[in-house]
Amino acid sequence: MQISKHTDPRDGSSCELLFDENDNWLRAIWLGYVDPDEAYDGASRFLAAMQQLHCPYLLNDNSQLQGPWFDSVEWLHKVWGPQAQRMGLRCIAHVVQPQDLLAQAVGTRQFFGPDLQLQLFDDVASAEEWLRAQQRLPTAGARQ
Repeated sequence: MQISKHTDPRDGSSCELLFDENDNWLRAIWLGYVDPDEAYDGASRFLAAMQQLHCPYLLNDNSQLQGPWFDSVEWLHKVWGPQAQRMGLRCIAHVVQPQDLLAQAVGTRQFFGPDLQLQLFDDVASAEEWLRAQQRLPTAGARQ
């Protein structure tokens, strides 16, 4: 089920947010060259959706991005992450693009803390497999 989609009329870049009813997770799909304003907007639309859904799982797909994705890794770490966690997010499967700044930042420290897992993947299939495994863990049911 599509929750939102924003396409930049200037260059066709987009962020689409879906609720995957079969797998019970949110899926954000980023395409093209997403400028910082588009990135903040897409991340903020995710938080707005979380106010309604309180879904513990997110597949964030950056595999089709071009250029730098987001200039504010600190904002993700200090603002977005804590808000998403308060609304119930527990697991993020992040499919990276080459030169992903988030992947570089995550490599240097525990990014969000122990109650919000972030796992990086090179392909969507591996990310989906990991999220399904997280859902099968005994504590996953208690978090939903």
